[in-house]
Amino acid sequence: MTGTAVRSPSGEIVGLAVVFRPVADARRPEGAGGAGESTGPVLSALDAQVLEGVAGGESTVQLASRLYLSRQGIEYRVGQMLRRFDAPNRPALVARAHALGMFAAGQWPPRVLPERVR
Repeated sequence: MTGTAVRSPSGEIVGLAVVFRPVADARRPEGAGGAGESTGPVLSALDAQVLEGVAGGESTVQLASRLYLSRQGIEYRVGQMLRRFDAPNRPALVARAHALGMFAAGQWPPRVLPERVR
């Protein structure tokens, strides 16, 4: 995703142009498409809750408290998803999950679609 400021002739910023690049098939996580297969990865129920919390802006400590896990347990889960989604950080993880259609549209806080949870 690339964002560029749109300026008026006087130099004032009047808007933002955003260009999205689809995630290439080669970079999709395993189970993310193929012959006769629904597109997008499938997460465990716990990973879906962690991803929802990350997407909602919860900290590691908040997630650990809500899900009754240790901070290290949350960091492990997030780390696994970062590798699985080939994302360098949490915001990129959420963006990649959104690009793969993991979240229900128009809902806050973000919720992983039921068909993406095993």
